[in-house]
Amino acid sequence: MNIEWSVLGEVALVSVLLTIALVGLFTVGIVTGANQSGAAAAGRPRLGAALSKVGGYACFALCAAAVGYGIYLIAF
Repeated sequence: MNIEWSVLGEVALVSVLLTIALVGLFTVGIVTGANQSGAAAAGRPRLGAALSKVGGYACFALCAAAVGYGIYLIAF
């Protein structure tokens, strides 16, 4: 058996980087959701609260799409 170490290292590096990116995106979604709930207390206008809510949902949608694509790659 011949192991191509450069390819294995590349796969490991891409996996780590994409994991960090996905966790970061999910964290941004959580933070924007938390900021949206405190928007009324901070006196932020409704438009800012609405944009924050949309941004949080967009982050969660991108996370779901990435997970779905990963499942698609594994299954098919």
